[in-house]
Amino acid sequence: MSNGPNETETILIGPRLAASGGFSRLYSTGMGLIEEVASYLDGEGRTSSRELSREASFLYATESMRLTTRLMQLASWLLLQRAVNEGEISAENARVEKSKVKFSATPSQRGGPGWSDLPERFVEYVNKGDMLFEQVIKFDALERSEIPKTTAKGDNDIADQLAKLQAAFGKSGKARE
Repeated sequence: MSNGPNETETILIGPRLAASGGFSRLYSTGMGLIEEVASYLDGEGRTSSRELSREASFLYATESMRLTTRLMQLASWLLLQRAVNEGEISAENARVEKSKVKFSATPSQRGGPGWSDLPERFVEYVNKGDMLFEQVIKFDALERSEIPKTTAKGDNDIADQLAKLQAAFGKSGKARE
């Protein structure tokens, strides 16, 4: 049965995005950030952390553990997706393996006592790690042909637009205002 012009067919965006180079940029950005953060934490970050107040030092240790854990989880996801894109493993095998990668939740709020004393560069890496996490979550949802939930306040990005389209033309066929 062929699809005529009046028949509808779901177009999977994720695989097309992966093929278009979107994943390559995400992979390069992610792996580059992982290397940068590791180098920073082993060098300048270690030196800077010794000069912090007790509160800031505790917060630095906590946030650096969160950051390294998050980045290692993201590295696992990126390496699995690259293996799929290069034909080393099937998409189904990757989904099974990806389900074993449990992403750490992003704290709903950052800050508190000592936050303003943290090295500026370290805070930038924490923020970049959060942004990378959001990108991977969205890419993963697109790759699996799911619409991700918007997590940032007031985002008006593609996920919002896709959610609105799905609500308007979704399975129920009812348009929402």
